Amino acid sequence: MTPQSPIEVYQFKFFLKGISPMIWRRILVKSNSSLADLHYAIQITMGWSDTHLHQFDIWGKQYGLSYDGGIIFPDKAREVYLQHFQFRVNEKFIYKYNFFAPWEHEIRLEKKLLLDSKKTYPLCIAGNYVSPPEDCGGPKAFMELIDYYSVWRIEEEILEALEEYEAERDPASFKETLENLQYWASRHKFDRKKINRQLQRYFNNPSNNQLTLEEIQDED
Repeated sequence: MTPQSPIEVYQFKFFLKGISPMIWRRILVKSNSSLADLHYAIQITMGWSDTHLHQFDIWGKQYGLSYDGGIIFPDKAREVYLQHFQFRVNEKFIYKYNFFAPWEHEIRLEKKLLLDSKKTYPLCIAGNYVSPPEDCGGPKAFMELIDYYSVWRIEEEILEALEEYEAERDPASFKETLENLQYWASRHKFDRKKINRQLQRYFNNPSNNQLTLEEIQDED
């Protein structure tokens, strides 16, 4: 098959393995999208920055973007299209991100849909929970942090931060502490509209090759 084959829309659901409650996303992606496109769509919907290595494991073979000093993949992810695999409904594959403290996503094809000219793809249609901080140490460390940051702990640390600020007047440290606590206090607030703004900004901007994921996320 080639990128010129009839275009369908794949409805994928993916979730982070080893996390409870489950952190998941449901996205619509055109079948003529490349694996590189899917990689960037996952990064955006998870709110991550693409600063670590990644790979797809599909039918026992690894795919990804090759980087100097990193893994070299024989097939270029920008030239491997989703429709080439002819996935069956309910078929699964794996996406790994950050090999030192890995985040492993299980991706399942839920449906094949007709292309809707009124929609812009990729499109996030559902999800649950904000993603973990990507450098927090992986699933096990993240689960320990969830246990640590109870409502009472968050309140205690806010009070401690206020006391330290009054004593030391360090705005940068105070801001960093509040931003961290804000994440733990509101990580259940999944913002689908924000994610879709970022997806459109990245994939449908003529100059998207000049934008980094960090830049499109900073605008929100």
